[in-house]
Amino acid sequence: MLLCNAVSLFTMMIIVRVVLSWFPSTSGGFIAQVSYFVGRITEPVLGAVRQKLPRTGAIDFSALVVLLFLQIVVQGMILKCN
Repeated sequence: MLLCNAVSLFTMMIIVRVVLSWFPSTSGGFIAQVSYFVGRITEPVLGAVRQKLPRTGAIDFSALVVLLFLQIVVQGMILKCN
């Protein structure tokens, strides 16, 4: 159950990171601080996936790949989270 909650929290952080990337943030503002915090936590995983994916121009599919992996493989097949 704890691992299911950790995967859900990480999934939510990736979604927050994607949504925040759509909006400009001012230096030192609340959104910039949240974006920095979420980026520090999610970048190790997203960066590793980004390096393995082929270049697609300006579109970054690493978040989509990680989200699909977490939802289908980890929560669906390994952990059997409800």
